[in-house]
Amino acid sequence: MWDIEGYRRGVDNPLHHPRYPRSNSYDAKWVLENQMGPNALWLLESLTEILPIPAEAKILDLGCGRAMTSIFLAKEFGAQVWATDLWISKSENQQRVDEAGVSALVTPVHAEAHALPFTNGQFDLVISIDAYQYFGTADLYLGYLVNFLGEGGRIGAVMPAMLTEVGSDVPETLRPYWDWEFCCFHGPDWWRTHWAKTGKVTVDHADTIEEGWRDWRRFDEITAPLLDGWRAEAAVNSQAMLNADKGKHLGFTRIVATRK
Repeated sequence: MWDIEGYRRGVDNPLHHPRYPRSNSYDAKWVLENQMGPNALWLLESLTEILPIPAEAKILDLGCGRAMTSIFLAKEFGAQVWATDLWISKSENQQRVDEAGVSALVTPVHAEAHALPFTNGQFDLVISIDAYQYFGTADLYLGYLVNFLGEGGRIGAVMPAMLTEVGSDVPETLRPYWDWEFCCFHGPDWWRTHWAKTGKVTVDHADTIEEGWRDWRRFDEITAPLLDGWRAEAAVNSQAMLNADKGKHLGFTRIVATRK
């Protein structure tokens, strides 16, 4: 159990993770205030293990939420990032970007994933952290998205996973916590096939984050006491579900592909 009271007194960093040294340098209070799900910086740093980020790369950060991942990409790699989200306003993310000192590198954009205001071939990379599952399960979406990548451009995503496709037969241990939206969770084999069948990309890598479910649960342990309303309820429910599952079905998918 994390030292929540220690965090509140400013004497402990509850988000320190031995696997993610870059993420450890970010203020825990800032991360917790801006989280919109499992720790986005941990997930992004795990993606960079299998997807190199070239200096000055032009990146579409799709479904960036409160722009934490965009700020991370700018600070850590000197990337030029278009922080794109539907739920968070451009002005709100602009304030965060300005406060982080990366306004020269990060451009907030308010847009829906199917109506992106960009030009063909504009980006070297498309990155999506804990968002792609909400719009990318449609068979035709990847064919639309890759148009925004230049020749040889790459796309990488990290998403919650159901490691076994269960259809309508939800495992008994998960039924008390199940939400219908979890039907968009899929494992790496599902995503590999889903992307490869388009013929638009070559899938370079698809796997799960080792012990990712434990990190998810640990983050819920931290956030639940610090939230209120539906956000607190969601964190408590998620933590209970992960405790019941113990990594049998739930985790995170990582996938990287190159435009043909």
